[in-house]
Amino acid sequence: MFIRKLSLFSAVVAALASLGVVAASGSAVATVSGDGGNRIGVLTNGGDAYVKEGGLSAGWIHELGDVRQVALSGNRIGVLTNGGDAYVKEGGLSAGWVHELAGVKQIALSGNRIGVLTHSGDALVKEGGLSAGWVLEENGVKELELSGNRIGIVKQSGEALVKEGGLSAGWVSELNNVVGIDLAGNRIGVLTGSGDAYVKEGGLSAGWVHELGGVKQLELSGNRIGVLTGGGDAYVKEGGLSAGWVHELGNTVQIALSGNRIGVLTGGGDAYVKEGGLSAGWIHELGSVKELALS
Repeated sequence: MFIRKLSLFSAVVAALASLGVVAASGSAVATVSGDGGNRIGVLTNGGDAYVKEGGLSAGWIHELGDVRQVALSGNRIGVLTNGGDAYVKEGGLSAGWVHELAGVKQIALSGNRIGVLTHSGDALVKEGGLSAGWVLEENGVKELELSGNRIGIVKQSGEALVKEGGLSAGWVSELNNVVGIDLAGNRIGVLTGSGDAYVKEGGLSAGWVHELGGVKQLELSGNRIGVLTGGGDAYVKEGGLSAGWVHELGNTVQIALSGNRIGVLTGGGDAYVKEGGLSAGWIHELGSVKELALS
């Protein structure tokens, strides 16, 4: 979900776009992992968003076309259209959409919070109903993440900041030279410009644990950490921050976590999800997919 910087920026963005990890139109990167929900979302190569609910073999419901990002959290579904319009629905898979904002390049959901990042770099978050008012969190932002009562951002400068509590709480600086951030519960994960994944657990000022190098995507959910290496290998660990890695699959271009579910997207555009232990068997979900998201 993360992009490299400096002289490699353009080449890597183009490569990740071809893999469906970041939209070629310039959408910000975002987490695709959830918090133990039973929904799976996909975005097809044709820009159609589908979501299923329940077991891994449940049927798909078409949500919307002309989509470039899909986000899931609890009974909410968020989409970002190619035109930059953010929509969210709440309730069943066939509920009606509420238009949230235009001029958006990333959408994020967590509980009763909705966050958007505008093309001008403004991070906005609302709390409560779908029609609640927006609170400006920060400007000059290139990534926005939500989890519970925490908000994380990466500034254009590469500084990662996290706040905890109300929408107007103060920011705590976490690390510099950061190209991506992920939040889950009391864990914070960052990916540096050199491809190093770090995770901390506890308070915002807790110490970092180096997880792995050569990483291009980092995902967190519960007590699991997932990474995707530059070579296309997906690994997941469970338990403490220093637990051992389990190799999940090769030829992978995206990984997603949620509770006891692990999802991967292969280089051929096939989405697979497993449920249970780290060595459980894979279920093929759909082909011709360019993004996978779990609730």
